[in-house]
Amino acid sequence: MPTYFHQLHHQRPPLLLINIWDPASAVLAQQQGAQALGTSSAALAWSLGYVDGQQLPVAELLAAVKRILRVIQLPLTVDIEQGYSDEPTQVAELVVQLAELGVAGINIEDGTATPELLCAKIRACRRLLNERAMFINARTDVYLAQLATGSEAVTECRRRLALYQEAGADGAFVPGLTDLAVAKQLSQHCSLPLNLMGWPEAATVEDLTAAGVKRLSAGPALFLQSYQAYQGAVLSFLQQSPLADPALNYSDLNNLFS
Repeated sequence: MPTYFHQLHHQRPPLLLINIWDPASAVLAQQQGAQALGTSSAALAWSLGYVDGQQLPVAELLAAVKRILRVIQLPLTVDIEQGYSDEPTQVAELVVQLAELGVAGINIEDGTATPELLCAKIRACRRLLNERAMFINARTDVYLAQLATGSEAVTECRRRLALYQEAGADGAFVPGLTDLAVAKQLSQHCSLPLNLMGWPEAATVEDLTAAGVKRLSAGPALFLQSYQAYQGAVLSFLQQSPLADPALNYSDLNNLFS
């Protein structure tokens, strides 16, 4: 599965990675034809009653991943934020645990820490994995956290992605970047498959391909849309309005777990 997941990042058109947070969201995405699934750290934390931002206990993370893996036949990548530790070996031990569960990949981010710290974490992961396949998607928050702007942001992204590639990353994730012209610059200077979050405005799959984007994910957007619909349904019920019969019925959903 990890080898197949790696191959998905070198196909045309780009991999559309569906972000999920529990077994139900996972089986529905699988039913709709997703090629691979990825947890959203925010959505997973919220679904388990925790605020986003490395507040989810690792035991809860591992238990949630086990439940998701039990019901899917697709590659799963897990967002581990900054690895839930500043100690590279502890991060690597978590990644080994995920590999033993059958996870095909991880997202790991630099946040506002130094890129050298993320490099150390990636190297530790490679060392402890000991040749075991695991797609390491290195995320830089230069754009999402606005660590730099304009041409300086492009230069800093290029610098960080080069460091992460040298450390052993398999993919480059730049959330917050929506300018496909900049994406093209990055893809031309970094051989790692480029991952963006969310559809750039008015972009088509052809536009993404031309810009060198190899993977597009949704982050917490699918969770937010799902719970907005739930919030509206709750309000309707409390206002004594009958709920519309859903197209997704009890039997359809129940059968996905059989």
